[in-house]
Amino acid sequence: MEYLLELAASPTAWIALATLIVMEVVLGIDNLIFISILTNKLPAQFRTKARRIGIGLALILRLGLLSTIAYIVQLTTPVFEVLGQAFSWKDMILIAGGLFLVWKATSEIHHNMSPHAEDKADDVSSKVAIGFAAAIGQILMLDLVFSIDSIVTAVGMTEHLPIMVIAVVVAVLVMLLASEPLAKFINENPTVVMLALAFLIMIGMTLIAEGFGAHVPKGYVYAAMAFSATVETLNILARRVREKHQTALTK
Repeated sequence: MEYLLELAASPTAWIALATLIVMEVVLGIDNLIFISILTNKLPAQFRTKARRIGIGLALILRLGLLSTIAYIVQLTTPVFEVLGQAFSWKDMILIAGGLFLVWKATSEIHHNMSPHAEDKADDVSSKVAIGFAAAIGQILMLDLVFSIDSIVTAVGMTEHLPIMVIAVVVAVLVMLLASEPLAKFINENPTVVMLALAFLIMIGMTLIAEGFGAHVPKGYVYAAMAFSATVETLNILARRVREKHQTALTK
């Protein structure tokens, strides 16, 4: 208790907490985009439940990983070397997660370009159940990748476990609050889906590069995402203005 009171009285601890919360929220954007796109493919009655389960799993994973910080730190220790390039367990997890993201985003782009390519199952209820389970499984896999990246970032920024726990909980709560509006916005604007899938490919390639030891500054990645999102927002506003103008002319 005395330790917590000392942290609460320390301005440095509050600065570290604020900084880490911002970092965790930013890192959670990748996870949230993936969850939004994936759950939007489910029937409407399953989407909210799948999003809450996915984000809940992210919180459980991150809190669980925080309880094994000593082990997480060891994930950055090289375990083997190939052609002079050392690889740790973290590197291999990032590479695997990046490859999965690239594959999944590419598959979704192909599906959006060819919406009738999939065979329709005879048993609709069975298809829904399998789809829900598959969605949760994919969310869980990416939750693990993003959670490890999140915890390694937290460990690198502060040594105080309570600060890490608070930052992770706040970041996941922000994800939970933002999940419904973001998913609805993506679902109502088809062009945003393609942009979000392009983001996932970029994030996947970034994870692969990080796994191979090529550090990509996160600021560049998120600046590119913010610029693209701003341009797409302007396009959406312009389309709405044109639609209103055409509606007014037809009256």
